[in-house]
Amino acid sequence: MKTNTKNKNLMTLEEFKDKNYGKLGTKERDELEAGYESFKIGTLIHDTRIEMGMTQEQLAEKVGTTKSYISKIENNMKEARISTLQKIIELGFGGRLELNIKI
Repeated sequence: MKTNTKNKNLMTLEEFKDKNYGKLGTKERDELEAGYESFKIGTLIHDTRIEMGMTQEQLAEKVGTTKSYISKIENNMKEARISTLQKIIELGFGGRLELNIKI
């Protein structure tokens, strides 16, 4: 009979971040979390663009920017201002940008 054994080396993502980057509020952890948020925004823009069947060039034309700039945002090489994100969402995708603050 096979028994289930828990691998003691496994940890949750939060445990991994705590161990390797420190608790929330430390410089290293805050930098990690900020980087993740930027990555998430670029990925959301990329995925939405693909779902809508648009090329980077088509999105750039609608927003009034360049294909290169859209690529840099999607690949997290460039941080976009909120006003730029608003243009991408509203003019490019026909949506509405909503922001939340959690404390």
